[in-house]
Amino acid sequence: MRVGVGLDDLLEPLSRCFDTESARRVVDLRLTPPVQERIDALAEGANEGALSAGERSEYEALINAADFISILKLKARQHLDSNI
Repeated sequence: MRVGVGLDDLLEPLSRCFDTESARRVVDLRLTPPVQERIDALAEGANEGALSAGERSEYEALINAADFISILKLKARQHLDSNI
C-alpha cells in the first residue's frame, strides 16, 4: 500500500492536458547554458560544503524545479508513446 502523495501524483492531472504538439515541446525542453552553468557551480559548491545559506536555498529550488520538469517530461513522453 502506498502512502502519501508525490510529485508524480500532483502532475498527473496536468499531463492529461497534453496534445501531441505540447507534449513534444515539453520533451524537447533544454536548460539554457547560463542556467546549466549556475547549477554546475552550485553543485560544485555543495559538494565542497562551501555554499552560503542563500546559495543553498537557490540550489535546492533549482533541484526541485529540475525534478518537476523531469517528471513532466516523462509524462509528456508517455503521452507521445501511447499515441503512436
